[in-house]
Amino acid sequence: MRESTLLAWKTSPTRLREDAATESDLIRAGYRDRLLTELAQNAADAAARSGVAGSVRVLLEGRTLRVSNTGAPLDTDGVVALSALRSSSKTGESVGRFGVGFTAVLSVSDDVELRSTSGSIAFSAERTRAEIAASGLPVPDSGPPVLRLVWPSAEQPRDGAASEVVLRLRDDVDADQLLRRMTDEAVDLLLELPALESIRVGSVELRRTERPLESGLTEVTIGEHVWWQYRTEHARWVVQVRNGVLAPVSGDVLRAPTRSDEELSIPAIVVADVAMQPDRRRVLPGGQLSKVAWGYADFVAAVPPTQRPKLVPVPGFPRSEVDSVLRDAILRELGRQPWVPTAAGTDVVPARAAVVSGAGAELVELLESVVGGLVPAELSGRRHVAALAAVDVHHIGLTRIAEILSGSEHEPEWWRRLYAALEPLVHDGIAAEELAAIPVPLSDGRTVTGPRTVVLGPETVPDAAVASEVDWARLVHPAAAHPLLTRLGAEVATAADLLSDPALRARIEEVADDYEDTGDTEPAERLTAAVTALAVEVPEGTLPSWTGQLLLRDEAGDLRPADELLLPHSPLARVLVADSPFGVVDSERAVSLGVGALRSIGVGWGFTVVRSELPSGPDHDLADEELWWESLSDDPEVFEGVRDLDLVDESHWAEALELLLHEPVTRRLVMDRDGYTAWWLRHHAVVAGVALGMFRAPDDLTFAGILDPFEHADAALSAVLAGDRVDDPELAQLMLERLADADRKPSPAVVVRTHRLLAEAVDQGRVDVEDLDLPPMVRSLSGLVTDPARAFVLDKHWLAAVLPHDRVVVGDLAGAEALSSILDIPLASDVVFGEVVGEGRETTWEQEPDLVLEDVVLGVTPREGAVCMHDELVVRCTGAVTGEFVVNTWVDRAGRTHRADRVGRKHRGGFDGD
Repeated sequence: MRESTLLAWKTSPTRLREDAATESDLIRAGYRDRLLTELAQNAADAAARSGVAGSVRVLLEGRTLRVSNTGAPLDTDGVVALSALRSSSKTGESVGRFGVGFTAVLSVSDDVELRSTSGSIAFSAERTRAEIAASGLPVPDSGPPVLRLVWPSAEQPRDGAASEVVLRLRDDVDADQLLRRMTDEAVDLLLELPALESIRVGSVELRRTERPLESGLTEVTIGEHVWWQYRTEHARWVVQVRNGVLAPVSGDVLRAPTRSDEELSIPAIVVADVAMQPDRRRVLPGGQLSKVAWGYADFVAAVPPTQRPKLVPVPGFPRSEVDSVLRDAILRELGRQPWVPTAAGTDVVPARAAVVSGAGAELVELLESVVGGLVPAELSGRRHVAALAAVDVHHIGLTRIAEILSGSEHEPEWWRRLYAALEPLVHDGIAAEELAAIPVPLSDGRTVTGPRTVVLGPETVPDAAVASEVDWARLVHPAAAHPLLTRLGAEVATAADLLSDPALRARIEEVADDYEDTGDTEPAERLTAAVTALAVEVPEGTLPSWTGQLLLRDEAGDLRPADELLLPHSPLARVLVADSPFGVVDSERAVSLGVGALRSIGVGWGFTVVRSELPSGPDHDLADEELWWESLSDDPEVFEGVRDLDLVDESHWAEALELLLHEPVTRRLVMDRDGYTAWWLRHHAVVAGVALGMFRAPDDLTFAGILDPFEHADAALSAVLAGDRVDDPELAQLMLERLADADRKPSPAVVVRTHRLLAEAVDQGRVDVEDLDLPPMVRSLSGLVTDPARAFVLDKHWLAAVLPHDRVVVGDLAGAEALSSILDIPLASDVVFGEVVGEGRETTWEQEPDLVLEDVVLGVTPREGAVCMHDELVVRCTGAVTGEFVVNTWVDRAGRTHRADRVGRKHRGGFDGD
């Protein structure tokens, strides 16, 4: 054998250098990392040829590394293969049939033995170098080709192994590090080389076990690691499992069968049957890589349904050309085969599957009957959606959901479940807009498009049977109501909102007309039941008055408007006139419909309140309403008034007032002085023959001695009594009569105030003089009554100094003319004339210290202008008053002001410093 080999070198001088260079290149390429890989491949090949599961054992003894294996022993073809760099004895399914197989030993040793039970051989760099020299051939610069010459050896493998590789490590090799690296490689090798059952490195032994699963997968266990494996025609697909959950790889390399340099981004480990280049690092060009993907969909379908998307290559930049080809082939394979699980429990091809991103189990269950091929909720999360999109699974958005549901019929409870299931997906206004056309079931049985056109009733909305009668509003069925609808545009309506809807008024009128035409009571009673069920939560007096047109059954069995009926034993009945138009509600209906609800819609217990928003005039059918309306300067935004006050028996007003004050709603209106109710009571409610408005509150002294106090403990009645001004002609007339009554003893201050307020009422238009009768007597400043023929009204301030108190009538100077017209007595300036006696000293106001000081004391700005100063100012009067009077101030007919000079007075005491 040696002679023939040397002969080959002699006849081909370049072959020696080529083989030496090849060995050197392979070693420099990092083959130390592939040492255990190549030895394990050979062991796996030996095990495959023997048909028995093989094992590998690695033992380090000093600087000698022993790697033994079981299986078929070394044969002649094997020796030839080991000593021929470009040939291999591995054929068929042998894992290394395209490989180098043994070169990696040179990365750690120049002295190698291969011991086998069939015979042993040795390789030696030193002996090869000597042989080349002995043959007269030059030794290549890169060193001798160690694996070219083979020497026989008499050594046998230890421990019953079929073969054993003995490597005497070079000095530059770190033996401990080499052993650690081999330990790390062992798990991958057992996974890649199924012909091997175990690998032992030093004291660490790893063993591979397999267990077939019903799904067609094989569970592979190596040490603490577990994988699921699936075999296809051209590959084995492997994915690690932790506690039953797939742990896909994020990056790996092609294994053929052991690790290559072809980087992959496929989520599963692939051990492929593909042709590799001699160094087993790269795929041979032209290899049909797409065949490797055949059956990948079957592999995916074999794993649990909720984990399948983990095995789909998601979009991204490929890591190599091989990765790009494999990814495309896998995606094509997945796109053609049925593997996508559906909520119905079947597997479909991706094109027939659909996913709602973020859908929960409830939403999937509800939509599954409407949307075919919907994937389970477990696959609807964000982490799976990208994988499903990569294989063209149809993504259904919120807009599409609304479109699909259009026209579908379901129970209201189904819709509520749907809204609840959709709510987590409505994160913002855009999502809400996408659901703008989702169907909504109404209480009357219709289903409409879009929440923006509907209203949600209050939480206390009646049951579905009653709600079905709320056909005047687009009310969401109570069983379907959900907060999501408000986010989508539905309005929330209170019971008061529903009962204030003008559409209800039209419905009430329609039912009333039908009853008059047909006599059929059922529609009216159904509507009444619905309205009163809603009215339970509505405070009395807050509903529009037209709800009183709702028909109710009375004691006689007839239907009458609610506002024409009283509740049984109503206290209102005791204060009304005997011939009042009210009937009484049937007692059974009163119990079944609820007293509170009946009072809210206008059935009487106490007094009923009429209310309307934005009223346009006195159209509430209340007594004297138009007269009150005329007293307003502007229309009110809300009208509220107590009804039927004109039906109170005059002898029962004391009891009626108590009834008004007892109820909060009517009490509030009694206290509103400007409102209709207080206005009517002031004018028409009579106690002891006197209208309430002609009394004063006991603590109000404005008209003390003129108006009598109304003795009542409740101060709330103050608004229905006379106030601190004269509001109307009736009160003005009473004032005039009481002022003329000599038996009344008002104080001068009350008399003056009353005259002033009477004049003010005329000036401001609240009282017309033409509506007043002249009193027979008038009240003077002294408090005594006097004949109008002797009296006059003070209208100029300087006249006060000459007028007798028992003849002068005083209000205020500004209202003197109005008071004169009311009492038909002259102004004092028209009947009293005065002439200054003597000449005074002409000066100006601002030059006189006393006059300036007077203004300061009065708190006014010092006046200006001419003034005539007199040591003593005497005025001679004619007309209604005659005689001479010493005065302080006078204004003559020419308008010139005269003043008494107080500076000229003598000072009887002394000043400090005198």
